[in-house]
Amino acid sequence: MSIRGSAHRPLPFILALLFCTVSGCRKPVPAPVTLTFLNAWWLQPDELPRTEREFREFTRETGIAIQHPPIPETLFSSLEPLGQVDLLRRVLQEGDPSPDVLGIDVIWPGILAEHLIDLRSDFATELSSQDSQLVSSYTVHGRVVAVPYHTHVAVLAYRTDLLRQYGYIHPPQTSDELESMAARIQAGERAKGRKDFWGYVWQGAATEGLTCNALEWQVAEGGGRIIEDDETISVNNPAAIRAWQRAARWIGWISPPGVVAYQETDSLNVWDSGNAAFRRSWEWGYRLTHPHESPVRDRTGYTSMPGGRGGRVGTLGGYGLAVSRSSAHLREAIALIRFLIASELQSKADLSHPEPAAEPQLYELPQILQAYAPSPQLSHRSSRLVSRPSNVTGYAYEDVTRAYFRTVHSVLTGERSAPVAAAALEKQLVAITGFKTGPPKTWK
Repeated sequence: MSIRGSAHRPLPFILALLFCTVSGCRKPVPAPVTLTFLNAWWLQPDELPRTEREFREFTRETGIAIQHPPIPETLFSSLEPLGQVDLLRRVLQEGDPSPDVLGIDVIWPGILAEHLIDLRSDFATELSSQDSQLVSSYTVHGRVVAVPYHTHVAVLAYRTDLLRQYGYIHPPQTSDELESMAARIQAGERAKGRKDFWGYVWQGAATEGLTCNALEWQVAEGGGRIIEDDETISVNNPAAIRAWQRAARWIGWISPPGVVAYQETDSLNVWDSGNAAFRRSWEWGYRLTHPHESPVRDRTGYTSMPGGRGGRVGTLGGYGLAVSRSSAHLREAIALIRFLIASELQSKADLSHPEPAAEPQLYELPQILQAYAPSPQLSHRSSRLVSRPSNVTGYAYEDVTRAYFRTVHSVLTGERSAPVAAAALEKQLVAITGFKTGPPKTWK
């Protein structure tokens, strides 16, 4: 181009040409992607460093940033998942802006499914290595709407030192053994002047926690799952009634009268104060191998929940990772889930971490926890998992579980007899779901 020709060019053109010559006309570098990760579970303080480290590693490997907004603390004051799902549903219904990756409770897939993408094909390999019942808990009408992440299982915490002192060589395997051991240890400790000592603490408040406890009681007794997978309402039967009556007898005997108002933190506080021999607890692999700080940490053991004629049963809990349909970064969101799942699976096989100084005693743990915390006493007596009837009831689960835990609570407080309460609950569940009634299914 000649100087004469360039004199007739507009100045902006000349400046643009000069910029292209110097810079090579590079395209603008796109802004890095930032994913919003919204999890609805409470992280213990000692778990935070691990989570933050995983997020930093993912960003370093991929260049994808993670925004992790906190859930309002009020939602965790009661650890009540029904309040949390209401928040998530409102956020997802608004659509824009929407979180990209969500941590959802195992009982939420049927409620949130329409807002989540199907992850089955993206995680076929990962899902094939998971427990089939666990995967089915996150499956709605054939769509896997979340990938299992932190799987919580109900277990019985016990005081190893007290069992030894009172001559027991293993923790209770049946509800009858739990009662006799709790009563004897409680009487012995109170004779030493510990008037606030109790044999067994659990969660009896009228919340989702009571649904979990009572479901274990009645399934272990052979009383069914409240609503079976074939949409049969099975709650009104002699075995379920016996299970509720047994729990009601505990109150004021081996469990404190105030247990009917206990939530998870309440039972934990009694336990940490050293004033209980047994406690119904939620645990997952990381928590078993990295126990939280507690005055009784070095005197704690864990085992499967005691059972009855229906066997030993632990309620399935925990969280899965899901992707919002409204996410603007689906590919990156799937990459984050794959990274977190791989990290979780690696933690099962990672033997580089030394055992903690105060390793808890593990005895006949549920099978699903064996990969994390092998128990040399594993046997056929370890418990099976039972899922709450959330997927079979879908949106109706919130009404179903409220009807159930309020009914059981009325039996525990003596407001109603168990037979009257069970008959009334059956009618209520028919009205809520439209399902038929029938006998409980027998587990094989």
